[in-house]
Amino acid sequence: MIIAVCYDSKHHDNTLQVVSAMAEGRDVTLIDIRKKMAVNLKWYDYIGLASGVYGLEMAKELVSFVKQYMPRGKEVFFIFTYSFAKGDATKKICEVLYEKDCHVYGEFSCHGFTTVGPFALVKGIYKGHPTLEELAKAREFMDVLEGPPY
Repeated sequence: MIIAVCYDSKHHDNTLQVVSAMAEGRDVTLIDIRKKMAVNLKWYDYIGLASGVYGLEMAKELVSFVKQYMPRGKEVFFIFTYSFAKGDATKKICEVLYEKDCHVYGEFSCHGFTTVGPFALVKGIYKGHPTLEELAKAREFMDVLEGPPY
């Protein structure tokens, strides 16, 4: 399996910690969507889309990236970190993926440390997240993904 993970990680790099753990010891290409570069995803078997959850949605930049670079008919999976609630974080990005005839394989999510908005008053919530246990579960998710499809 040839796997790419396209990610947007802000603030405390919670998402970067998760995707780095997933890629550790594997042939996974990590693509930071904030770096301005040409991206060709057509050669990958699976494409991961990763970001934090902001206002109950994945990063707007990731949605724009998918509109521009996602080839038709790809196998896709989601990775996201969230603080208080994840809501229906993938709804907007799924709309774009369905238009491109992509198949969503699954998702991995976990808490991430945040100090945004009112949480700054209490010096953040979910300190220490993602935890070592959450990172181990992220690696387990990749073990399943790397197995035989379906």
